[in-house]
Amino acid sequence: MTETNLYVVRHGKTMFNTIERVQGWCDTPLTKEGQEGIHYLGLGLRDVPFTEAFSSDSGRAIETSRIILGEHTHGRKIPYSVDNRIREWCFGSLEGGYDKEMWGVVPRVLNFKNYDDMIETDVTFQQIAEAILAADTANWAEPYEVLRDRVWSGFEDIAHRREKNGGGNVLVVSHGLTIAFLLNLIDSSQPIRAGLQNGSVTRLTYKNGKFSIQEINNVSYIENGKQLSKTLLN
Repeated sequence: MTETNLYVVRHGKTMFNTIERVQGWCDTPLTKEGQEGIHYLGLGLRDVPFTEAFSSDSGRAIETSRIILGEHTHGRKIPYSVDNRIREWCFGSLEGGYDKEMWGVVPRVLNFKNYDDMIETDVTFQQIAEAILAADTANWAEPYEVLRDRVWSGFEDIAHRREKNGGGNVLVVSHGLTIAFLLNLIDSSQPIRAGLQNGSVTRLTYKNGKFSIQEINNVSYIENGKQLSKTLLN
């Protein structure tokens, strides 16, 4: 049986990413810069033999997937599906506000002075999720247990089905905090990662019901794509 690998990509840079606004279940499209970066990523991944591809149901993830598959050597033949379980966290009434506002409120709910003070401690994703839930005046944010089960079942189902069907490489386009949360669910010693770059690749292997982390936040595929682009133009 072929090894099962998930190439988990954070979507390309969007309008809200650029102006530093909270973007969970709300959505904005990729900027021109974001599209360009994902075109390079697609070139960098073009020869990876993907057996199938998935993205969340958010427009920015769908747009990212289509660009990557459009650059892939066999992109038209790769089955592609969306799965709403691998979308970003829902931030409720905090959606659309400035990042600094949300990350100013959340530490205060948890009795920290500021964001840096919070991150430098042993704060957990569960505490952050519960603080977001407490700060959400619209009652839309997800309780931690719902969030945990959603994210885990989404990625685990993708990996488990692929393993049952002979293994192979799977492209999965998701979101920054969701990917960071998944890493922590796989390995509780993983830190709270707030800096996963747009278009970065986090590669996981899956065997007998267990994930192993192979690489995190790898942007070399984008750099390789840039070099390939120059070669193709010459």
